[in-house]
Amino acid sequence: KNEVGGRERVHESIIGDINGLINNTVSAAGVAIQDITSLTFAGNTTMTHFLLDLDSSNIRREPYIPAATHIPPGRAIEVGIQINPRGIIYAVPSVSSYVGGDIVSGVLASGIYRTPQLSMLIDIGTNGEIVVGNSDWLMCCSASAGPAFEGGEVKFGMRATHGAVEKVKVLEGGEKVEMVVIADEPPRGICGSGLIDVISELRRAGVLDRGAEFAAPGYCSRLRVDDGAKEFVLAYADETAIGRDIVITQADINNLVRSKAAVYAGASVLLHSLDLKFSDLEQLFIAGGFGNYLDLEGSISIGLLPDIPLERVKFIGNSSVTGAKVALLSREALDEVEKIARKMTYIDLSSNNLFMDEYSSALFLPHTNLDLFPSVR
Repeated sequence: KNEVGGRERVHESIIGDINGLINNTVSAAGVAIQDITSLTFAGNTTMTHFLLDLDSSNIRREPYIPAATHIPPGRAIEVGIQINPRGIIYAVPSVSSYVGGDIVSGVLASGIYRTPQLSMLIDIGTNGEIVVGNSDWLMCCSASAGPAFEGGEVKFGMRATHGAVEKVKVLEGGEKVEMVVIADEPPRGICGSGLIDVISELRRAGVLDRGAEFAAPGYCSRLRVDDGAKEFVLAYADETAIGRDIVITQADINNLVRSKAAVYAGASVLLHSLDLKFSDLEQLFIAGGFGNYLDLEGSISIGLLPDIPLERVKFIGNSSVTGAKVALLSREALDEVEKIARKMTYIDLSSNNLFMDEYSSALFLPHTNLDLFPSVR
């Protein structure tokens, strides 16, 4: 909302959270707050603006130009962060309004900027950011995927933390479900990697059809209708930490399929603009806050990832955090992120007609064109 003081309130909220996290971390590590002399941030462009209290209003207005992409180091005290009063903060540079320092940090962590091999990095979150290239060049884009893979817009969705289901097997035609839960606790909800597993496993068990619609009620005992809508029971109330059934609904499935379609379409259009195909990729790195686990085969089977040989694909976890850590500990790496950001060329998908065609084709499991997914077919 365009409220007076809205920007300041967001800035103060973020700084408050960061100071709380720093205090918790310092206490756990047994060090004094004045011993902290530098911080590195790798956030998306909007969050970096909020953090540093920059004007972010043009990020959402055409032609979508941020106030700054490369921001010089400053004193932490100037933005209200409580560390050593002379402590320095560094923000990993952004490329554009929709490819931020978190992705530049991920490129650093993946190493795709220093290999001759044609490589791709896909960071799956609220946006699906995609980078392709090698040591000579880097191109990038961002596809709005929505928050489904981060637990948003899913009835029992949650982040990858204690109590989140992160791995699922559906057996006996949908009658039996086996789960792995983070921290080995009774389940509270389901995180991104578990949601990808659920779609893949329900499709394999015949509970979902190619159009991502549930089978008729009665297909298996876990498939039922509640308040006029179909849902599948992942865990019954007596097995959960929340005292009620954990289910996946048709609306959840629809949100997840829209998210996976946006990511696949974004990667497809980026390659098409370079006259390349998925089969040309020699390395594919997948990043995101999925916890410890992402089933690559399952991700291919639902059409989130392209059907290329599995040995070329690697899940690297939260690459933004990894890259930020490297940049914090190495002056050379900090210099490198500046070079990486300047080297990355951004392609805008919002005005690309091919994107909507590709997106529509990807709204199926795995895709309307099964020739693109021979291993699934």
